[in-house]
Amino acid sequence: MLSTRARTLPASSTAALDAHVKALLADGADIINLTGGELDFPTPEQAADGARRAIAEGHTRYTPVAGIGPLREAIAQRLATRWGCSYEAHQIVTTNGAKQALAQIFTVLCEPGDEVILPAPYWVSFPHMIALAGAVPVVLDTAGTGFKLTPEALRARITPKTRVLLLNSPSNPTGVVYERSELQALTAVALEHDLAIVSDEIYGDLVHEGAVFTSVASLGPDVAERTVTIGGFSKTYAMTGWRIGFAAAPAPVAAALSAVQGHTSSAPSSISQYAALAALTGDTDTELARRAAELDVRRTLMRDGLADLPPLRLTGQPQGGFFAFVDVRGLYTGPDDDAGTVARDLLEHAGVAVMPGRDFAAPHHVRLSYAVSADDISQALHRIGTYLKTTDLTATSERSPS
Repeated sequence: MLSTRARTLPASSTAALDAHVKALLADGADIINLTGGELDFPTPEQAADGARRAIAEGHTRYTPVAGIGPLREAIAQRLATRWGCSYEAHQIVTTNGAKQALAQIFTVLCEPGDEVILPAPYWVSFPHMIALAGAVPVVLDTAGTGFKLTPEALRARITPKTRVLLLNSPSNPTGVVYERSELQALTAVALEHDLAIVSDEIYGDLVHEGAVFTSVASLGPDVAERTVTIGGFSKTYAMTGWRIGFAAAPAPVAAALSAVQGHTSSAPSSISQYAALAALTGDTDTELARRAAELDVRRTLMRDGLADLPPLRLTGQPQGGFFAFVDVRGLYTGPDDDAGTVARDLLEHAGVAVMPGRDFAAPHHVRLSYAVSADDISQALHRIGTYLKTTDLTATSERSPS
């Protein structure tokens, strides 16, 4: 009965593991959950007030497919003032989370068999979104270049079938942030070969340690007219459950994206749209700055704590988002071990849940989220340290890093 697409499509490993851990917690298990991509901060009160007002004022009907006008205008204004991008309201399509915008955009941009360049490690859903649209993910390993795609590697893999370059900065899962000059070099290659660029910038407001976020569409009109910018409210405003995101794109692409959405989900929840509008137009700057400072404290705690836990090896400094990406080959005790083995052992023996990297195309890494409280991070690191002291690593595999 099932189509080939459905039979071969796995469930989201990140969502599945997070749900499993939450179920264990609900049953009373003593686990610290570092798997999720969800900040523990509450939704800002301004957004909650906006939702309550929307209900009280009867804004509970269908909205235009691309979203209410004031929200699209506010998103365009924010992209201009914060990220230096020049979009107008008609170029904005609001969606049921940034995830829906990403899933739909490959249908809009790609013909069956078209290739999408996908740097790895990558967010778990990217290759499946591309494949569901009938396109082909072309994975480029970036482990040897600091988890960043280089223009030389990009140019070498472009074929007559290449249609899209997919970028994600700040990156999930690695936390790397591309410098402006690096993006300029990549987009120059994309323009040279007439590629569309999809830039997932959901973590763009969450950068640390002197890193500077650059929105791809801010690199100039010639780049902007080839670029689709993906963003949302889940990370910056801790509004994961509200399911509200957006795509900003050249007008023909935005119109096509709206048409696709009109035949699938229609517009996002009217209440969520008004909550998002209130988040953008309310006085949230002070609270967001406080949260950013707290997140940086957590990042530093995670980074410094991992440095004290050899043979775990933090691969690069987390510069954006809220993830640390850790090489765990030093914990292997058998030839068949991978990060999944380590993640299982940490869950069973240390009571710490981490995300194994196989589905990120990084089978020897785990992702640790510092979106939880500082107390949870400290306790998790203590538990891991205790586990390491009691673990026999004398049979460590030859795959351990030097």
